[in-house]
Amino acid sequence: MLQIGEFSKACQTSVKTLHHYDKIGLLIPAEVDHMTGYRYYRTEQIDQMNYIQRLKRYGFSLEEIQYLITVSDHKELMNILRRQCEKICAKQQEMQIILKELQTHISVFERTGDVMAYQKGYTIEVKDSPQMYVLAQRAVMGVDEFAVYYGKLFERIHKESPHITPSGLNGARYYDEEFCHESSDIEVFVGIKEKDRADAVMEPCSCAMTVHHGPYSTLSEAYGAVISWIAENGYEIAGAPFDLYTKTQLHSLSPEDWETEVYFPIRKK
Repeated sequence: MLQIGEFSKACQTSVKTLHHYDKIGLLIPAEVDHMTGYRYYRTEQIDQMNYIQRLKRYGFSLEEIQYLITVSDHKELMNILRRQCEKICAKQQEMQIILKELQTHISVFERTGDVMAYQKGYTIEVKDSPQMYVLAQRAVMGVDEFAVYYGKLFERIHKESPHITPSGLNGARYYDEEFCHESSDIEVFVGIKEKDRADAVMEPCSCAMTVHHGPYSTLSEAYGAVISWIAENGYEIAGAPFDLYTKTQLHSLSPEDWETEVYFPIRKK
């Protein structure tokens, strides 16, 4: 048996952490001296502690780890670990995008001396949006759920092929006055060529429009540029704004080469 200090050294874990794990039932000492309160651990518990620490490094919460150490079904455990691997890969890709954004930001700052110059490169124009026949899914959704709803639309296209032909114009329209990343009233749509098969027709309307180059995580900069332009040029917003994704990963492009057209319907004040 190992005293708590010895066990702490063996596992490179603080005594405070071991006390906490004992309190929440994650790793309970093998014995506790009721006279002194000293905690003792079996040497076999070193492997359990190392497993817990490894799961923490993988990004699992203590609550999730409490469940994982009880899972006896190998298939279930494998699926959980694989899903976490996918999350880490996605996070790694996101960090690579952020790193490139930061490097570009530094480069522009060095060249211009203006730390916010990257936000001033948008050209705003007034133009009619294109007429589009679309298949659409509108729901209260998070931005991270776009793929689920687009999947449903493309599944419809696949089932009804060759009677439905994608036009190549896909996008999303935002109906809420306020934006919430996790839950907003959003309509995702896929353009098609057949009017009689469409869920809706998006008629042309006068818009303040700009083109955003880069990942969707920085689309807010394009939105900010358009809204500022509208306020400064005697217009007001006259409908739900929408994006058209003209160059995406579907074109085998990396995020920094993606292209998004941002449209805000407007009218003169």
